[in-house]
Amino acid sequence: MGTNDMLKTLILSAKDVRELLEMGEVMSAVEDAFRAYGEGKLWMPPKAYLKAGKGDFRAMPACMAGAASIKWVSFQPHNRSKGLPTVIGVMIYSDSETGYPLAVMDAAEITAYRTGATAAIASKYLARRDSHTLGLVGAGRQAYSQLLAHAEIFKLELIRIYDIRPEASQRFADFFPHLHIQASPLEDTASSDIVCTMTPAREPLVKREWIRNGTHINAVGADADGKQELDPTILSHAVVVVDDLRQASAGGEINVPISKGMFKLEQVDATLAQVVVGEKQGRKADDEITVFDATGIAIEDLATAKLVYEKAQQQGRGLAIELVETG
Repeated sequence: MGTNDMLKTLILSAKDVRELLEMGEVMSAVEDAFRAYGEGKLWMPPKAYLKAGKGDFRAMPACMAGAASIKWVSFQPHNRSKGLPTVIGVMIYSDSETGYPLAVMDAAEITAYRTGATAAIASKYLARRDSHTLGLVGAGRQAYSQLLAHAEIFKLELIRIYDIRPEASQRFADFFPHLHIQASPLEDTASSDIVCTMTPAREPLVKREWIRNGTHINAVGADADGKQELDPTILSHAVVVVDDLRQASAGGEINVPISKGMFKLEQVDATLAQVVVGEKQGRKADDEITVFDATGIAIEDLATAKLVYEKAQQQGRGLAIELVETG
């Protein structure tokens, strides 16, 4: 890192971060992080939740050789009416040997990109290789990232989008005029080869009878206690892979079915890290239904923050300040 008189903290705005992110690079970094996690080279505790108003705050630390990070992120579902994003977050990226804060950066785009990247990585290992239709349930910010990430891997011939707000579905379709996108009923959207659910629902939206054999589902919206998007019988008939057992059982798609005795933790087939390193197999047959329970874990943030910081240094982006006195 250099001598003490050269140490400064890099401040990266939302604009800086947005312009430094490229989905293919993020996907590579995140997949490497899951591989390293599976090999015991990355460490993290479960995310901590703090209820606040009608939403919550979440603290998400992680560490690897040479670097550590913590994301302080808030989800406030009514922020849109105030002209604010529903997700607001800040990332602190530090040198793990000295603790020096190398960067403080906006975390909203990092969260959006790494979440889309992780789901697409899960699809890479769990979806049928010939998958060519993508169903997106929810047309918020995450839908854009999910499409960008999946388009990196799959040849998508049709993208179906469903949202309770038809204007949101139309905005999404207009944003990608070069792609074949249809605003569709929920039932049709759920009949796609790959289905990504991205809503704050607390009651199941997607019914078992809508899901065809061979479908892969990325359950992204359920990321806190009480949230649920899928008919729990889907889980009972599926190969279930989670990003983290502790987080998924406490606040992922499996949390409500477990609390009601409709699903057992022992029914989880693998973690994504185990699948990536080859310790466990995900999909075993083309007619299986597979589900990835994505709660969002801190190693994804660390990998993406590291990428952003290194690119910012290379390109001379951000504002360098003496945040910490070095003596």
